[in-house]
Amino acid sequence: MHRQKLLIGTCILASANFITKFMGFFYRIFMSKFIGSEGMGLYQLILPLYTLSWSITAAGFTTTISRLTAAEHIKGETGNIGRIVKQSVYMCLSISIVFSILLFCFSDEISIHILQEPRTALSLRFLAFAIPFMAIGSCLRGFFMGLQQMVVPALSQVLEQTLRIGAIFLLSGFFVPKGLSYACLAAVCGIVLGEFGSFLYTFFGYLHFKHRHKFIKRPILSSTACTAMILAMMIPLATTRIMDSLLGAVENILIPHKLEAFGYTSTDALSAYGELTGMVMPLLMLPSAILLAFSVSLVPEISEACAVSQHQRLQRTVSVTLLFTSILGIGSACVFAVFPQEICYIIYNQSNLGKLLFPLAFLCPLIYGQTTFSGLLNGFGEQFFLFWSHVLSSLISIAFVWFGVPIYGLSAFYVGWFCGLFVVTILSLQKLKQRTGVTFSFFDCFIKPLLAGAAAALLTRYTIQICTPSKLFFLASFCGMGILYLFFLYLLGCFSKANIQILCGRKN
Repeated sequence: MHRQKLLIGTCILASANFITKFMGFFYRIFMSKFIGSEGMGLYQLILPLYTLSWSITAAGFTTTISRLTAAEHIKGETGNIGRIVKQSVYMCLSISIVFSILLFCFSDEISIHILQEPRTALSLRFLAFAIPFMAIGSCLRGFFMGLQQMVVPALSQVLEQTLRIGAIFLLSGFFVPKGLSYACLAAVCGIVLGEFGSFLYTFFGYLHFKHRHKFIKRPILSSTACTAMILAMMIPLATTRIMDSLLGAVENILIPHKLEAFGYTSTDALSAYGELTGMVMPLLMLPSAILLAFSVSLVPEISEACAVSQHQRLQRTVSVTLLFTSILGIGSACVFAVFPQEICYIIYNQSNLGKLLFPLAFLCPLIYGQTTFSGLLNGFGEQFFLFWSHVLSSLISIAFVWFGVPIYGLSAFYVGWFCGLFVVTILSLQKLKQRTGVTFSFFDCFIKPLLAGAAAALLTRYTIQICTPSKLFFLASFCGMGILYLFFLYLLGCFSKANIQILCGRKN
């Protein structure tokens, strides 16, 4: 039953993630045509601050509420759940209001001295209005995730993305002719509207759920004990997210400037940065929508199992999750490595972006693995480990950007990202083995998927070369490759009956 809830919740969130990511592609394609790669670079300079604001005001609360809600729900203490949510929302709202005021008042200083791009000041001021709605909405989504009720969080994501796209369509004709700073403002207005709409939907969904399921039991936790419990879990989580976002923002700010030191003009550096972070990286992360949903679902799954000491359930969850992550990561890497130009031609109508996508393809297994490791280790309460391991990874990547990009260009960035991810992957596997006793099978989780992926990709590559190319034919070929990949995995024994039963919830 637990496995079925995990699978259903993952499917719901994964579907929503795919929908929003495809909508996001449509959104980015539209933006790239209207504001160009330089405008995309300007917009991408703003996004790290948006991520940082989420990290400071909401990230720690979301996971904390999810874990505590799952632990209290399995004990039947619904009154404690209500108190946990209320206390978290009060704290989260207070922090977000302070952060919004600071961002609004110091937007000029941030744009000039930190982002070193004065054209972002207007967008930062408007971005401040989105933060309180984003923070409270994230808290309430944590409540639903803890109960493994994924419909409201999933639909709120779709609604948010729909409102963003609608705003840019309605506002672009008026703002874009005024210049790049106003074009970015149109996109930020979409963010504000999306966060507000998502908050309203989640808030009324929360009220309806509480009334329907009669979460009116008196809490046994005092307000002081509840606050202490929330802070004990939230602070290390928030610190991890904040440091991760800060270091990520530093890295993103450094890349355009170090590309100028490599020999790019200011416009070319911002354009290359926009293409890399605004177009190629979102494409690379598209398959991870499944893993992102799975990672979110894993937090309450692991928390429940730990609360009632179900060790075998933990081992099964970790084993199947690692195998599933490897299959998806290696399969995606094969697709991006063998067909980089075709994919960029289909999505953006720019096959030249394939030269940026190709080297990143080899990072897919490591990038996707980090999503899964975060879900598993957050469920085990390993926030401190996640904190220092993420900091280590970011510092390695920043060092390569600082010292390598002025000499070797973007190649140094790729190598640095790979080294940071590789180190954290090894450390995370060791930590999971320590907590569960599960050992990563290199042959089953790497060699077999690699053989299956390489065989499927090369056969599809040969078929494409002997036929007349077109977008429709490329799409059909990729679908055929996916079927071939699954078939070869089955022949190699990756889809054993036991694994399928565990994943589908048929084995207790």
